[in-house]
Amino acid sequence: MTYSLSSFLMVSSLLFCLGLFTVLTRRNAIRVLMGIELVLNAGALNFVAFSRFLEAPEGAPLISGQVFALFVIAIAAAEAAAVIAIVLSLYSMLKTVDIEQYQQLHG
Repeated sequence: MTYSLSSFLMVSSLLFCLGLFTVLTRRNAIRVLMGIELVLNAGALNFVAFSRFLEAPEGAPLISGQVFALFVIAIAAAEAAAVIAIVLSLYSMLKTVDIEQYQQLHG
């Protein structure tokens, strides 16, 4: 079964919309982090899909999309580790992961 570029873009846009909806509507910090991860994965899927369906001038396949996707994965892992450390620190102080409760931390 062959897939077209538009099918990959539809899946990517669905992932992006779900991630954006999650970020904008959830108050739980862990769920917001999961929404951000969905948005990043949608971008990585776009990179891979475009590099799959475009060709280099010499006729060889492009691998730049896969390289960018690896960078996105590495950045997402570092971001998740940092955010989870911050959330755990705030949870130990406030005993909640509700983002609305973190508003009182403004100085």
